Amino acid sequence: MLSAHEKKRKLRDPERTRERLLQAAFREIHKSGFQSAGIDTILAGANVTKGALYYHFDNKEALGYAVIEEKIAKLTHDRWLRPMRSEGEPIDILIGVVRRIPARTQDVRAGCPLLLLAQEMSPLDEQFRKRLERIFLDWQEGVATLLRKGQSQGTVRRDLNPVESASFLVALVEGYATVAKNAQDAKVWNAGIRNIVGWLKSLRTQGNRKRG
Repeated sequence: MLSAHEKKRKLRDPERTRERLLQAAFREIHKSGFQSAGIDTILAGANVTKGALYYHFDNKEALGYAVIEEKIAKLTHDRWLRPMRSEGEPIDILIGVVRRIPARTQDVRAGCPLLLLAQEMSPLDEQFRKRLERIFLDWQEGVATLLRKGQSQGTVRRDLNPVESASFLVALVEGYATVAKNAQDAKVWNAGIRNIVGWLKSLRTQGNRKRG
């Protein structure tokens, strides 16, 4: 058990408090959107005071920027960029990443936090737009780098443009995420995954197309 001193220290740990705020803000923004996200709801979710919020963040916008940079960017990194650095045949790696995207009903209904925030805030706030654009660009470049690697290995078609194909993959993933969220149906998302995987297989060189 923690001693009284350790409990007091834990409660006053500024980094822990900041992390709780970011987690609570991420959940609320994902659920309600940035503009409708309630500060009181975030404070209740983090179990901190308003003073603690403004100790770490100048305003609601600064909290939103931090959510993008530290939470949403990390999600994209963990789901896409890190797995794409694995050893293996590039198309196999991409298919594996796509197939591992959560397809549970609650995930489909909640939608992609990156996409939802971009749709809401990019037309309204340039600082939001720039931060979100950076995540999309890093994602696309990660895919393009992997496709270039496949081309150099002779496993990915040389006639495709890696940057354009990477952009198309991102558009496919986010497009199906939007349609599935609107339908509130995981079956729509699962059908999208099958179609995306089918398209990825078509990027292989002729000699590699018999692979699963």
